Amino acid sequence: MRADEHGQPMNRQLETFIRTYLHMEMAYRTGGYLRPTLFGFSEFYVLHVREGLSQLLNSRSLSVEEYEGLSDIEFPGEDSLYEYLQSMYAYLFDDLPDQPMPPE
Repeated sequence: MRADEHGQPMNRQLETFIRTYLHMEMAYRTGGYLRPTLFGFSEFYVLHVREGLSQLLNSRSLSVEEYEGLSDIEFPGEDSLYEYLQSMYAYLFDDLPDQPMPPE
């Protein structure tokens, strides 16, 4: 499990979500399934994914190399990674209409 800037681990729910749904095999399928899939899980799981992603966006504690280790997706730099994660947060929790696409 990854740690944030304070040495606190990324919560298990967010790590599982990234490994499963933001992995290369799934992340490029942007047909709109991801939001309803997430909200089909328990309220506990959704809350922890939301809180974990919010904390990650605030701390920017995950490196592009660590993200690649979780997802097999390579980002050119931290700015592009965090732009993608911010867009993903907006899609999942703030009604951004389209699921963001990771880099090619």
